[in-house]
Amino acid sequence: MAQRTLREMVGTRHAKVGTFVIEFCTPGIGQILKSAGSDYAVLDMEHSGFGIDTVKQMLRYMEAGEMPTIVRVPSHNYHHVARALDMGAEGIMLPMVGSAEEARAIVAHAKYPPEGHRGVALQVAHDRYQPGPVLEKLRYANRRTTIFAQIETRSSVNEAEAIAALDGIDCLWIGQFDLSASLGIAGQFDHATYLAAEATVQRACAKHGKSFGRLVPDVTTGIAKYKAGFDFICYSGDVWVLQAAMAEGIGALRKVCKGRAPTRGGRVA
Repeated sequence: MAQRTLREMVGTRHAKVGTFVIEFCTPGIGQILKSAGSDYAVLDMEHSGFGIDTVKQMLRYMEAGEMPTIVRVPSHNYHHVARALDMGAEGIMLPMVGSAEEARAIVAHAKYPPEGHRGVALQVAHDRYQPGPVLEKLRYANRRTTIFAQIETRSSVNEAEAIAALDGIDCLWIGQFDLSASLGIAGQFDHATYLAAEATVQRACAKHGKSFGRLVPDVTTGIAKYKAGFDFICYSGDVWVLQAAMAEGIGALRKVCKGRAPTRGGRVA
């Protein structure tokens, strides 16, 4: 199947299923995720220990696996947005986008003139070190770059429609723990107030033809959220998937393999 880009994915209703990478920097990570069927990956700089050098390295690993990649940067600051893009991020995710004004500034940081004020550096990581006509490169980068705005506060929900209406914002992404905490119901994802907030954001995305995303901890939640209007379904993350698989396997083995120790000759006592 031909590789899909993030630009091809955003704004469509069909499900895009990916995962977070917050712990494991390994040369095979892009190919591992690709072979597992992942549509995209999110590299996290907000809550992980990844710095820009690590992200640059990991983006090369993702390119080797033809894995479309979003980098979640730690702030809205120009240097975080522009550097992640210069390192080759196809998409960027911004935490705590609270207003259309903030979202508009983020778009300006991410886009080259005339759409924004991103500084120009060519024949570096983002254009794979290739020469070429300058204006063509800038237009291509502006088309390619996708922006995921995280909705994580009460004010973000109130501003959801204005944020979704902006050109350059491609997906509104619920940060469920922060949003629930902002609403005074931390971790209560079945609470009517929380569900109403998600529904408000979903309507804004549908009205303006934008994608709608969220991290989900398990398959059951992912299916339910897809039915509720989410199209970017982010299934767990590297550390949690490994931890859950190890706990399940080791727990099952311990239930059976207990109280029986081998003798020196290898026979069970």
